[in-house]
Amino acid sequence: MTLIKFPSRTINSDAVNPYVNSFFDNFFNDSFITDRLITRVPAVNIAETDKAFKIELAAPGLQKSDFKINVDKNMITISAEKKEEKNEEDKLYSKKEFSYSSFTRSFSLPDTVNYNDIEAEYVDGVLLVTVGKKEEAIVAKRLIEVK
Repeated sequence: MTLIKFPSRTINSDAVNPYVNSFFDNFFNDSFITDRLITRVPAVNIAETDKAFKIELAAPGLQKSDFKINVDKNMITISAEKKEEKNEEDKLYSKKEFSYSSFTRSFSLPDTVNYNDIEAEYVDGVLLVTVGKKEEAIVAKRLIEVK
C-alpha cells in the first residue's frame, strides 16, 4: 500500500492575493448566506404495517397549526410554514433577520389506501401521519399445516 500526501494549500496562494481567501471565507461563513444555501427538508421515515402506512416526519420547533396535509388522488402532500416576527421598539438594529421556514414533501400513495382513514399527530417534534389500508388489502394471516 502506498500513502500519498496531498498538500492542504497550494503553494504561495496567499502571496497572489491575500484578500481573495479571506473574502470567500467570510462570505461562506456568514450565517445569512449559509442558511439560504442549505436546503432544509425534514427527514422522513416510512413504514408499512399490516393495517396502515406510517409516515414520520422530523420537524422540531413547529406547532400543529403550522402543518397542512392535502390528499389529491394518489398523492399526499405535507407542508409547513412558520413565520416569526418579533418587534422590539426600544432597540436600534444594525442587522435584523426574521425567522421564516417552510417545506413541502409529497408522497405517492398505493391503490390499497383507505382515504377515509388518514390521521395526523404531532408529538415531540415528530409529525406522525397514519394512512390506513382498505379491508381487502389487509392480508389475513393463517398457519398452513403441512400434511
